[in-house]
Amino acid sequence: MELNPTELVGYLASFFVLLSFFNKDMRKLRIVNSVGCALFVTYGVLLVSIPIVITNVAILLVNGYYLFVKK
Repeated sequence: MELNPTELVGYLASFFVLLSFFNKDMRKLRIVNSVGCALFVTYGVLLVSIPIVITNVAILLVNGYYLFVKK
């Protein structure tokens, strides 16, 4: 099994999103989840998958709101 760069980005994205749910601190959860979402946006762009991009951009915006606006 050979891992291509696009699949690697997808696996990393999944890893960070999963890892985020192990955080008890909500701020850390949102930061780690945002890394995963940013990787999923990259993955969606590489696959040319608009639903993946739109969903993860929306989640990034929600995380950003709670991290920077509603501290």
